[in-house]
Amino acid sequence: MTVVAAGLLAVPLGGGVGYAQPHLTAAVVAAPTPTPSGDFPVLDQEVARRLDAAVREVLRKTGVPGVVVGLSAPGKGEYTRAFGVADKATGAPMRTDFYSRIGSETKTFTVSALLQLAGQGKVGLDDPIGKYVDGVPNGDRVTLRQLAGMRSGLLSYTVTPAFYKALTEDPDRPFTPRELLDYAFKAPKPVIFEPGAEFNYSNTNLILLGLVVEQVSGQPLGDYFREHVLGPAGMDRTDFPSNADFPTPHAQGYTQQTASGKTEISTDWNPSWGWAAGAMISDLRDLRTWAKTVATGVFPSGERMITPEMQRQRLITPPTAIPGAGYGLGIFDVQGWIGHNGSLPGYQSLTMYLPEEQATLVVLLNTDIPYGPDQEEPSTVFGQAITEVVTPDHVYDLPPVTAKSPAPSTPAPSPAS
Repeated sequence: MTVVAAGLLAVPLGGGVGYAQPHLTAAVVAAPTPTPSGDFPVLDQEVARRLDAAVREVLRKTGVPGVVVGLSAPGKGEYTRAFGVADKATGAPMRTDFYSRIGSETKTFTVSALLQLAGQGKVGLDDPIGKYVDGVPNGDRVTLRQLAGMRSGLLSYTVTPAFYKALTEDPDRPFTPRELLDYAFKAPKPVIFEPGAEFNYSNTNLILLGLVVEQVSGQPLGDYFREHVLGPAGMDRTDFPSNADFPTPHAQGYTQQTASGKTEISTDWNPSWGWAAGAMISDLRDLRTWAKTVATGVFPSGERMITPEMQRQRLITPPTAIPGAGYGLGIFDVQGWIGHNGSLPGYQSLTMYLPEEQATLVVLLNTDIPYGPDQEEPSTVFGQAITEVVTPDHVYDLPPVTAKSPAPSTPAPSPAS
């Protein structure tokens, strides 16, 4: 089985969808007085033309129905576009104001909550998880830091045949965090390596950290996010849903993570199976805010989201199996771009920040169907094409790599990434 590092946990089933002509819903806004800053180009009409061509080409070759792209940098302007269709049946266009399911970008919020509590002295990053949650394999040795950094050695519940069967047979059903953990802990090999020995992307880690945040804060996870993260950040179009509700407007989501392997609409599937690892909803505007907030640890108001020391520790990004890609505490660094990607059936996202240019890039798609013989995440293909145009010295590239977790007998879904 293969995975995409720092992203999707398991390769989705193959296939594609029809290509639609791009629909542009917003214009390029070039800064009137560009401030020299590295090699990042002014986002003028010529750069917009090159970006349009790059995005159109990715749409054509991947078969992605629709995509929203937001790119900006101080003094360089802004590029905000929507291409393609939101609904293949009606031909309704994608729009830049759509809400979207953001999958594993949820992890950046969960780990931010953990780091807030650690900065307040309410938890220690080197505390064993067994101090907070019972029944965890190696719970006396796996630390909160190892969970946040994907180095716990705990099997991801999303690669188990039992979970795959449960999800695909009834994608509308709700899951509890404890049910999710049971899929991993009751598997034949719940531990795949010793704590801290290696990097392996596991959703199990974030379910555990979500439980820690709830226990220590005394609040449901969604309430904690709204009070301590989303509210102070001014992100009123981002939420941690408690059910399958999906605010409008939004695009239809298309996936092949189904029992039959055929393409289905997953728009209203219950995201509870992703919980603290992948259930959140957001939009382009809020994710632009979040890109800088999570990368700097500072809210737009100037108030600190987490302490400088916690932020320093978060951004220590040891290497992974992919050259140029490191993973810290719930955040990646890929060729200088700091952030996270996200994927769950029907949707993918990418939110990144390039510190030296103070540039943000947000990409939102309405499919998770992989591209090509290497089963690439379509969000990666878009991210690479866009950064090749604007930051050729910092090209976002996450090729598929072999997973450490054992391959299930049935192909695993492509869960929260």
